[in-house]
Amino acid sequence: MEVLVNKIKAGFEAFATDASLQVEKGNKAAGTRARKSSLELEKLLKEFRKVSVEESKK
Repeated sequence: MEVLVNKIKAGFEAFATDASLQVEKGNKAAGTRARKSSLELEKLLKEFRKVSVEESKK
């Protein structure tokens, strides 16, 4: 679970960086990367929820 949390942190940092580049500088490529990161984050967060629920049942 710790590895999953670290992946989520890294993914969010990448998303935040690219999203801010898009907003502040109008960088279209950064917007594309931010959207891709958001999809990856969605998958990781769903996995975290599943693992978390399993852990709480123990």
